[in-house]
Amino acid sequence: MLPARADGAEQPRGKPTRRLGGGQSRCPYCGLLGERVATLEHDWVLLEPDMAPLAHTVLAEHRWIELSDGRVAVYGICPPDPYQRCRIEHRLACSEQPLPDLWPWLTALGDENARSAKRQEDPEPPEPPEPPEVWPDTGYWSLACDG
Repeated sequence: MLPARADGAEQPRGKPTRRLGGGQSRCPYCGLLGERVATLEHDWVLLEPDMAPLAHTVLAEHRWIELSDGRVAVYGICPPDPYQRCRIEHRLACSEQPLPDLWPWLTALGDENARSAKRQEDPEPPEPPEPPEVWPDTGYWSLACDG
């Protein structure tokens, strides 16, 4: 049996896969960490970390597919395999870069990144609000007692 690679393919014994070094970099706009990855065009792209949506949910020109050597490439094939996963650029989810609402889930991710950046700036959790002195009458107790 051959050892498995990260992309699910089998790796021949004695031939280790050479992966290009990337790492994490901070976004210059929001300050959150992103994953810096080499592209096929010998450039670098900052990808959203720990995010791999199904490729068919992402517009073709924004799909980044991870290759076996660690690089990424835009995957513009339409329609993609229904189970294919892809990566997205951090700039699409960055809370400090205004973009059109491409997808509702991406807008929600941008909002969550804004909350994460704010929590990163202020590590102390906010105090919970004081409970009201008089609780609102929901009608439950009066219905239960009317018998």
